[in-house]
Amino acid sequence: MKRIYLIFITMLFSVAVSAQTLQPVWKTQHVFKVPESVLYLPKTGYIYVSNVNGKPAARDGNGFISLLNQKGEILKLKWAVGLNAPKGMAIKGKHLFVSDIDRLAEIDLRTGKIVRFFPAPGAKFLNDVVVGPDGKIYVTDTGLGAVFILQSGKLHVWKKDPLLKGANGLATWKDILLIGANGHLLEGNPKTGKLYVIARVPRGIDGLVPLGKGRYIVSDWYGEIRLIYQQGEQRVLSNTTKEHINAADLGFIRSKKIILIPTFYDNRVIAKKITGL
Repeated sequence: MKRIYLIFITMLFSVAVSAQTLQPVWKTQHVFKVPESVLYLPKTGYIYVSNVNGKPAARDGNGFISLLNQKGEILKLKWAVGLNAPKGMAIKGKHLFVSDIDRLAEIDLRTGKIVRFFPAPGAKFLNDVVVGPDGKIYVTDTGLGAVFILQSGKLHVWKKDPLLKGANGLATWKDILLIGANGHLLEGNPKTGKLYVIARVPRGIDGLVPLGKGRYIVSDWYGEIRLIYQQGEQRVLSNTTKEHINAADLGFIRSKKIILIPTFYDNRVIAKKITGL
């Protein structure tokens, strides 16, 4: 009887897993210049898009941030300018923090003007940015295999570890720091610095969106978007790798369950709704 019950529960879980899909909502024209990251601000409804506008490691000052509304309409293509291949973004208070290869830019949300830069000594390739559960700002360094932290106006290494090889995507859930690296998803404890592997994936993790109840949406940059469950089950929701449409650092409109996908070399932002959750 117990065996039959377990089989039944497994079947129910398999049905639940297969129910989730991504449905198109809107997509922009090919107007961006290598969009790497998308960030949604619930308070205003604005969507921020970082544009590398050149090579991903070029210190050319060509990078900029675009401003959109929830419908995907461009309010200002070059809202903030003068950046070096900007990538991950995070908002704290009235400022937007953007990674800038080997420094962190702070931008005034009211004006789009750069307030200052925070250099990251020893950094190789700063990537994603998040405000941690402790209120501090964390930045991954994909080239160094580390995570930096901004404290007292200075950036320094918070953690460097073999598990952080290719460290890219960042997010938080409750009191946990979530880190996407090559081949796995990690939990990081901001207080102790301890790392734990919570899921294995075929490639690296660029976009990282926690859904709650041990579920995560991740993208691998190449074009695959995957749903991860706490039971270890995973499902590919979308894969545009063969079409050469990338899926970089994802944004998320949580109230509408809409994933915002920057397509990097495809130069668009695509919005898709998660159904069946």
